[in-house]
Amino acid sequence: MIVTVIGLGTFGAKTATRLFEKGAEVIAIDYNPELVEKIKDRVTHATCVDVTDEKAVRATNISDVDVAIVAIGDNIEMSILAVAMLRSLGVGKIIARATNKLHEHVLSEIGASEIIKVEEEMGEIVASKIVAPYVLQRYNFAAGYSIVELKLGKKYEGKTLVESQIRQNYSLNIVALQKRVPFITEEGKSSFRVEINDSPLPMDIIESDDIVVLVGSDVNFNELFAVLAEN
Repeated sequence: MIVTVIGLGTFGAKTATRLFEKGAEVIAIDYNPELVEKIKDRVTHATCVDVTDEKAVRATNISDVDVAIVAIGDNIEMSILAVAMLRSLGVGKIIARATNKLHEHVLSEIGASEIIKVEEEMGEIVASKIVAPYVLQRYNFAAGYSIVELKLGKKYEGKTLVESQIRQNYSLNIVALQKRVPFITEEGKSSFRVEINDSPLPMDIIESDDIVVLVGSDVNFNELFAVLAEN
C-alpha cells in the first residue's frame, strides 16, 4: 500500500511513521524543510512541496497512491486547497483532518472520502480516562460501537469467561486476553513475558492483571463501566 501524508506536524508525523512501521510505503510531504528533514529516515520518502503548486504536487506521482492523508491542522485554507488539489489529480481515497464543524463541512463538500476530528476524539479519550481509569485503550470502529482494552480487576479475578457473565449481562464479547506470564531468564532472574490469547475459550480464567479486549456497543460498555466504578 502506498500512502501520502501531507502536513508533518505532530499528528501528521506520528501517522506517517506508524504507517511506515506497519509496512506501508509512505510519502511524507510538507512545505517546511525542517519537518521534512526530521522525518526523512522514518518513512519511505520525504519531500518539501507546496501543496498549492499543482506542478510540484504532480511531480510526486501522487495520483498513483492508494490513500492520501491531509493532516494539516493549523492552516484551514491550505488544508482545503490540498484536498481540492488531490481530488482534481484523481486520488481515489482522501482522508482529511478537520479542526471544526465548518472545516469538516467544507472538506466533505469538496470531496474528502473520510474526515478525522482529532480534537473531538482526543477529548473523548481524555474524558474516558478520567471517568474510567481502568480503560487502557478505546477504538471507535463504527457509530456507537467500540473495541476496548481494560483491566477488570478484583471483581472478576479467578473467574472463567463463562463465570464472569460479561456476555450475558452486558452483551459484550471478549475477543482476546493479554497475560503477563512469569519465567526465569537464562541468567536465572525472574521476569515476565506478554502472551496474547486471541481465541479465548469459555473456561479460560481472568487474572487481576489481565488486559481484556472487548467489543460491543457504547451503551453496554457504559453499563459495565458503572459496575466497575463501584469497586
